Amino acid sequence: CLPANQERLADGKLSTVQFHPSAQVVLTAGRDRSVSLFQVDGIRNPKIQSIYLESFPIYKARFSADGEQVIATGTHHKMFYVYDMMGGSIIPVHQVRGMEEKFVKNFEVSPDGSFMLLIGTSGYLHLLSMKTKELISTMKVNGRTTASAFTSDSSKIYSYSKEGEVFIWDVRSRKCLHKFEDEGSLEGKCIAVSKNNQYVACGSVSGVVNLYTTDVCLKENNPKPVKAIMNLVTSATSVTFNPTTEILAVASNEADEAVKLV
Repeated sequence: CLPANQERLADGKLSTVQFHPSAQVVLTAGRDRSVSLFQVDGIRNPKIQSIYLESFPIYKARFSADGEQVIATGTHHKMFYVYDMMGGSIIPVHQVRGMEEKFVKNFEVSPDGSFMLLIGTSGYLHLLSMKTKELISTMKVNGRTTASAFTSDSSKIYSYSKEGEVFIWDVRSRKCLHKFEDEGSLEGKCIAVSKNNQYVACGSVSGVVNLYTTDVCLKENNPKPVKAIMNLVTSATSVTFNPTTEILAVASNEADEAVKLV
């Protein structure tokens, strides 16, 4: 296979690679302040377009659930950008009313396309309307949130704290349904929920990724993982399930080629 982004290799580190939800398109974004889209045909992988965001190194970029928008946050900015692919316009969101955050970096988009979850400082989680980008509600955990994930039906949010606790939220009522301790976690780094809602994977700073069944997570305060994946020797910075819940990818960005498929 040719590199997917061979028609425009980035000048800096890539922070995001994501496939479009319905088209054969891949998005790349990163520290060189640009978002690029490529048509993936496996032969030439032609570039569709690149957009450049002035003095805005990109921390994370994501397609909206319908694939019509790209949302990009910066490494040290309060604002974020929305790129409307249909209209071809780049819309800056300078300030979300009612939200006091110095930086907006980490976020998640709900699978049903209704919500955007911004992970704030001091344990704050801000739920925004995807349509208007306005604040709906703010939730707070004890400690600091490092990662969050929506369930595939967008009804719940799992948020993972730096202290190794996982909080489960009901999206509609914004109430905390339950919380549990991730076994042996010194510091939480990344979390994923499988599409069939059967499993939750928690990756920690030690490189251990614990795999739990969701029904146990909703009941017990100290659930036992069904499997502890010990293959990474550096901090687990990324976990994700494939769509059929048969494979879990675990990775660390702190070592070369530290990607394992379980």
